[in-house]
Amino acid sequence: MTESLEHTGPDPIVDVTGAREVADDLVVIPNHGVQLVPNVGVIGGAHSVLVVETGMGPRNAEAVLKFADEYAKGRRLYLTTTHFHPEHAFGAQTFAGEATYLVNGAQAEDLAAKGDGYLHMFRGLGASVARQLEGVELRAPDVVYGEAHDLDLGGRVVRLRATGRAHSRGDQVVTVPDAGVMFTGDLAETGQFAIFPWFPPHDTDVSGTRWIAVMRRLAAEAPRVVVPGHGDIGGPGLLADVRDYLELLRDETWARRDSAASEETIVEEVRALMIERHPEWAGREWIERGVGCLCAEHPDHDPDGSHAE
Repeated sequence: MTESLEHTGPDPIVDVTGAREVADDLVVIPNHGVQLVPNVGVIGGAHSVLVVETGMGPRNAEAVLKFADEYAKGRRLYLTTTHFHPEHAFGAQTFAGEATYLVNGAQAEDLAAKGDGYLHMFRGLGASVARQLEGVELRAPDVVYGEAHDLDLGGRVVRLRATGRAHSRGDQVVTVPDAGVMFTGDLAETGQFAIFPWFPPHDTDVSGTRWIAVMRRLAAEAPRVVVPGHGDIGGPGLLADVRDYLELLRDETWARRDSAASEETIVEEVRALMIERHPEWAGREWIERGVGCLCAEHPDHDPDGSHAE
């Protein structure tokens, strides 16, 4: 992490008081615009309830679990996370014995391989983040599926789908077909530049080209309600906005790469262009990391042709 990524906002605490019903028996605990707080979902069926995201650390997870338990009114609890990053998954230990935790295989591998490193990295973001991460014990999931799992909550089936490598290697989208609701995790954010966890040589699994392909597929599904990883709840236009941004970021980066510009020049020019296009968006520090990722994915630097559209 660089100093530009230091957390300077309010303490990353989940506030359950603003829970919002977005469909029948389906609520979202919004992040209220607080950095490093995810949007949390609670999805109900006749006999079970699924919680999506834990919040960062055991104390946030305790608040989420208490809310979910009261909401469930005796129904069985399940937990899933859209990817392994700390604010989304590093409270899973709190749910042990209370909820069955299930994720896709790539996400489970991410957690096992990178969890300790991300715990250390996030503790370095500042005292307010380190406080929330006190006492974290990384919990392995109870159930690991391959690429797709349909979870029956009783009269409602929730689709868990691994997307393949994009924002992370183990991204998962959670869809509630009968309600037209989709939880994207950090594949989509509202009002901020796409988060590229591009930290060479430590973590280079983010893929801009594959991310574009994923967003094209998700946008084509046109869900009624999109719950992003962070930011306001939106509609299908949110998915199209992220797709368009990523495509523009790729095109402008690659055009400059083709002209043999230095990466420093590419970053400077592309950053200025993206801010001009979206002056109201937060997270400008992620533009540079997106450029770095896409420079590495330029066809001249991908001889096996493995990057996908």
